Amino acid sequence: MAIHKNNNLPLVSVQALKKHFPINKHQTVKALNGISFNIHKGETFGLVGESGCGKSTVGRTIMGLYLPTAGQVHINGKDIHQTSVQENRTRRRQVQMIFQDPYASLNPRATIFEIIAEPLEIHQVHKDKNALRQHVYKLLEEVGLNPSHAHRYPHEFSGGQRQRVGIARALALEPEIIIADEPISALDVSIQAQIVLLLQRLQQEKKLTYLFIAHDLAMVKYLSDRVGVMYLGQMAEVAGSDELYANPLHPYTQALLSAIPVPDPDLEQKRQRILLKGELPSAINPPTGCVFHTRCPQAQAVCRQQPPVWKEHAPGHFAACHFIAEGNR
Repeated sequence: MAIHKNNNLPLVSVQALKKHFPINKHQTVKALNGISFNIHKGETFGLVGESGCGKSTVGRTIMGLYLPTAGQVHINGKDIHQTSVQENRTRRRQVQMIFQDPYASLNPRATIFEIIAEPLEIHQVHKDKNALRQHVYKLLEEVGLNPSHAHRYPHEFSGGQRQRVGIARALALEPEIIIADEPISALDVSIQAQIVLLLQRLQQEKKLTYLFIAHDLAMVKYLSDRVGVMYLGQMAEVAGSDELYANPLHPYTQALLSAIPVPDPDLEQKRQRILLKGELPSAINPPTGCVFHTRCPQAQAVCRQQPPVWKEHAPGHFAACHFIAEGNR
């Protein structure tokens, strides 16, 4: 799979990444099956797809929580799985994660202060306890929380407040890259907008680079500079956000976008939805040829037999489908 080309070295480069999870001697979950993409400094790269397509596995592999089965992840040109202990320690400060569930991702036995201070203590950022305390208070203020709440416990806070604590913890080591794994999906709609605005403000103030993993396509369009669409462990399409939403090339992307509600009732009534038949196939035994052919309304015999070639169809617009060149554009 080709890599998105840019004159500048990408901050993150994922190359032919595979991640398989053995279940037993005979079965393996092929969570990622050869995906490639780049993330450039300062941008937000959105990653979308159905549940089970491998989005979170991508984020955790970039974090170093999973070792890849094959392929590479480069950060600032260095393969993160071929580095020294000291380089790994530096990289852990460089890349941080905001998790999906603000209820499960915080230790219920630790105070908010202890949760945010933990990475600072592990990396020995402060030798002075007063400096550590002031740093934690500053982080709480940056995410819109009151420092006086630092010695309370997670159960005393709402879901939105807990997610702010998770964001403060992710910011503690001043990372370059934040992997946000569906950071708003567990929150009420009214709170989601607040968290999104907070993430945008922090990105501008701290020059952060985001990998934003989600299934809410409208939110991804609002937040992202470029978007990658995943299906069953593979990348179906990658393009700039505006380009992807205006001109989706892959049938799967077209189906996903057709499901986004339009605020105009007249337009919504006239729109044609693309309904996909059947369920997402098992990652244990993915379909031969194009993995999407079992649900694709345009599938033909070649789709069942041969995997499509990953190809650049317009500048910066990549997709893998046998029939794009024959009129899907």
